[in-house]
Amino acid sequence: MSTATPSPVVRPLAAIDTHQDSRGFRDALGRYPTGVALVAAATPDGPVGMAVNSFTSVSLSPPLISFCAMLTSASWAGIRPGRRFAVSVLRLHHEDVARRFSQRGIDRFAESSWLTSPSGHPILEDCLSWFDATIETVADAGDHELVIARVNACSQPSEGEPLVFYSGRYANLA
Repeated sequence: MSTATPSPVVRPLAAIDTHQDSRGFRDALGRYPTGVALVAAATPDGPVGMAVNSFTSVSLSPPLISFCAMLTSASWAGIRPGRRFAVSVLRLHHEDVARRFSQRGIDRFAESSWLTSPSGHPILEDCLSWFDATIETVADAGDHELVIARVNACSQPSEGEPLVFYSGRYANLA
């Protein structure tokens, strides 16, 4: 007597043609929640920074992190030549900071309190955690560059809820 389970019924899924529907592709990606972080560097022209939601860990040994930067980003153009930067992981109440770091033509650093990483880069004072890093690799990735960096120092200075980006808006985990 056979006790085999019946095969599941397989039906084709409706799919977005990513070559024809970039908005649909973007909306589908938006269903994946991400954290929000700031990438910032001290430069000869002053501090430069940008908000990213592509920040992630890559390796524990060696300690590597990554993020993606748009090719057209003036902030990334300011950070890249120095090859060193700091990342501040944002807390839930930092939505205004994330929005400020997504705007152009303003002093993004004016309305917050900042500390300095061991290599001299800006860290948001009450962030969830921070990383001081040196670029190892920059790879072409379509309209972005994929940045992989070695972590030289890090810390988890405070507890709290992370700021999350989901479906085109800021959110929390609740």
